[in-house]
Amino acid sequence: MNLSAPAILLAARQHGETAVIARFLTEDHGLVAAYVAGGRGRVLRPVVIPGNLVAVELRSKSDSQLPFARLELVESRAPWLGEPLPAAAIGWATALTASALPERSVYAGLYNTLDALLRAICHAGSARGWLRGLIAFEALLLRELGYGGGAPPAEADLAALLEILARQGPLIERYLLAERNRDVMAARDILRDRLGRMTA
Repeated sequence: MNLSAPAILLAARQHGETAVIARFLTEDHGLVAAYVAGGRGRVLRPVVIPGNLVAVELRSKSDSQLPFARLELVESRAPWLGEPLPAAAIGWATALTASALPERSVYAGLYNTLDALLRAICHAGSARGWLRGLIAFEALLLRELGYGGGAPPAEADLAALLEILARQGPLIERYLLAERNRDVMAARDILRDRLGRMTA
């Protein structure tokens, strides 16, 4: 695999002392994993953050080899990771995408929808400005992977949206995250708990 493209960094797992194995979502190549040398080092640590938009250059000698990645930061989500609710939403959206999608399969619209959702999470005045988009993104993932799912009704208020979010959870756990790490659904539980405090 040899490509240069904008990408959303979804996840990064430590590999050795300073490297990481990162997972990226690209518009034209789907989900790709790559080795990032120095990903935990001083220069790249602010870049290798889930949710960040990066320019990635991937190079490998064969399709069976894990590509090496060179990264350049395009847009950082780091300023919002200090806020509990946006941090939980970014963490859930990226973890879900990284865990649910098969590698190197292109799904029309997912890249742009996730990018729009992350922008909304970072720039909306409150969760009311992005919750509908988050639910719609979950539904899009379900639909793209063959498990149905529809966008929430436009007239749904906050209480109704939270109810839809709760109903969608078991579908995600059963179909998208079956036999996956429970930590992924735990990220959603944290998000739901923080959203629930908005109505308390």
